[in-house]
Amino acid sequence: MLAAPLRRARRCTFLTGSLTMATGGTTSPPSVPCHANRLINEKSPYLLQHAHNLVDWYPWGQEAFDKAKKENKLIFLSVGYSTCHWCHVMEEESFKNKEIGEIMNKNFVCIKVDREERPDVDKVYMTFVQATSGGGGWPMSVWLTPDLKPFVGGTYFPPEDGVHRVGFRTVLLRIAEQWKENKDALLENSQKILEALLHMSEIRVRGQESPPPSKEVMATCFQQLSNSYDEDYGGFSESPKFPTPVNLNFLFTYWALHRTTPEGARALQMALHTLKMMAHGGIHDHIGQGFHRYSTDQHWHIPHFEKMLYDQGQLAATYSRAFQISGDEFFADVAQDILLYVSRDLSDQAGGFYSAEDADSYPTTTSRKKREGAFCVWAAEEIRALLPDPVEGATEGTTLADVFMHHYGVKETGNVSPMKDPHQELKGKNVLIVRCSPELTAARFGLELGQLGALLREGRRRLSAARAQRPRPHLDTKMLAAWNGLMISGFAQAGAALAQQEYVSRAAQAAAFLRRHLFDPASGRLLRSCYRGKDNTVEQSAVPIPGFLEDYVFVIQALFDLYEASLEQGWLEWALQLQHMQDKLFWDPKGFAYFSSEAGDPSLLLRLKDDQDGAEPTANSVTVTNLLRAACYSGHKEWVEKAGQILAAFSERLQRIPVALPEMARATAVFHHTLKQVVICGDPQGADTKEMLRCVHSVFSPNKVLMLADGDSAGFLYRQLPFLASLERKDGKATAYLCSNFACSLPVTSPQELRGMLCP
Repeated sequence: MLAAPLRRARRCTFLTGSLTMATGGTTSPPSVPCHANRLINEKSPYLLQHAHNLVDWYPWGQEAFDKAKKENKLIFLSVGYSTCHWCHVMEEESFKNKEIGEIMNKNFVCIKVDREERPDVDKVYMTFVQATSGGGGWPMSVWLTPDLKPFVGGTYFPPEDGVHRVGFRTVLLRIAEQWKENKDALLENSQKILEALLHMSEIRVRGQESPPPSKEVMATCFQQLSNSYDEDYGGFSESPKFPTPVNLNFLFTYWALHRTTPEGARALQMALHTLKMMAHGGIHDHIGQGFHRYSTDQHWHIPHFEKMLYDQGQLAATYSRAFQISGDEFFADVAQDILLYVSRDLSDQAGGFYSAEDADSYPTTTSRKKREGAFCVWAAEEIRALLPDPVEGATEGTTLADVFMHHYGVKETGNVSPMKDPHQELKGKNVLIVRCSPELTAARFGLELGQLGALLREGRRRLSAARAQRPRPHLDTKMLAAWNGLMISGFAQAGAALAQQEYVSRAAQAAAFLRRHLFDPASGRLLRSCYRGKDNTVEQSAVPIPGFLEDYVFVIQALFDLYEASLEQGWLEWALQLQHMQDKLFWDPKGFAYFSSEAGDPSLLLRLKDDQDGAEPTANSVTVTNLLRAACYSGHKEWVEKAGQILAAFSERLQRIPVALPEMARATAVFHHTLKQVVICGDPQGADTKEMLRCVHSVFSPNKVLMLADGDSAGFLYRQLPFLASLERKDGKATAYLCSNFACSLPVTSPQELRGMLCP
């Protein structure tokens, strides 16, 4: 079954008979719909997309549950997200089909869920679909008993029966018939399935387990990544290929701990080569900046064209780290490219970040069908018409188009393989991909490197202006606390590593937005989502969705990153408050680690703990490092203990297949090596203090936390950490101390000495 694949780090699983592809399916021309269902009252862009379907959709909630019980009807649950290509296809084919709509309305209570709004609901039923089918993806289609227990599930269904597949209409009729004829058997079966899921999904400490040995976990994870590494094109699979920053961040940490070994050198080479190949590939939008979600081929060439906020945030941080480590401006340029895209296209004027841009759009203003990638692809003749200028100094007859097309792999007949375009939507079109080094392109046309750079910039500028005339893809203006957290980290880390204060300011603006719109000061809790409303106001849903574990974890991480970049102690104070709240709402005192959702929601059959770092790291992985940072800033030793207990709970998986949890594997090293507190004593405005801070920011050191001791004994940090009062400026100069477990090294006052301490 075709589906938007699960966001997994290493592989992409589908139900039987599926293909990986960049295209397929179209959407109808815009028209004025008269019919509206209950979703018209929702705020989620995804739910609103379905508000005019012929299906009598309900949002997830008590009204739908009560109806199912009262009328003794099965529930059909459909889960997706607004930029999901195959969700659009199923909507067009089935949910707008009058006959199928009538079958659904007559036999089922139909519920629509935006997985980005309700990851808790999505995870429960995706656990079922994966366990029973061996695959999963979106749209997810699950049939539930009136008491919400799943018994049949899948992903995308075509409307009618085909040679190899059962159609959606047939599935609906068969399930309705089964409910009439074999209700008791279905109910009994659903109870057995639930019991099996409860047992299978349990992650807990068994006996007196301790955290697994870091050295072995790191070595196994490195070996597993090395074995799956694509030597030619980078990445860790043949196809499809996801960016998976968690793998690259693991490799950077592995390198930092094994700098002088062949394995360390290989880890760094794998990470940097992957980042270079991604930046050259079609997964990177060379005209509009930012990265698409994943590549359908081995070469990072033909992407699924949606752009997700969580990718931009993580990749901005990862490319900034690559620059820190290598000093190569190429990586700094890519980080700045990502942040330009987010600032321009995914930013709300109030300071928050939008969730995503769709893959599908109308090719022209008069088109009647949307096509995937239409906003991003080019015909050779379009480029020739836009770039006709003769190039001075080049071989005779050379135009700007010749140079541009050669460098970006443009072919007269299009550069998309028919294998990646089964519906022929990209026939004759080109996805730009850097095919040559600047040196080779310059040599080919007899140009100087500087001149070539100027020509390519001018070509990109003109294509960008032409593209701005095309109809834009749909923008999902939902703002999620977790993804905003990832993006704040991206801006803060890039600002620090690249010494760009405007990025730190943008991160602070977004953090202030979260505090204003996605935090309830009365209860001290985060909210999951808010929305761009009419007249660009920020709106909340009628019943606000409380924050999930990932919201707390990614926001806390963001606030620590923002403190280190800005040294504003208010962010630190808020981070520690949120950490206390996270402990209260999600900690499992019996089995250890954190549940993904709060207790007390009767509509959730399972409280799960995610166990895979995918396109986003899992919350328990990130929280290990958060807890260690929180302990360093507060002196609360119980947070170190909790970090160890999480690693113990996941010990078996970390020792067997750490490649499924590379971020948690990385955290085992941070846990075992103990975080070093880098304390700079100095005047925040002093030139000598700024020089020491620049030194710290320029070095990649995975097990350090930075703090500024500014002499204000009444300030938050001095109240938390009394030992700071004993640290003095040497000879009146900004002075650095390297402390571990609150015992400090001898003071140093030169950036060179400090660098030596940070890179032993």
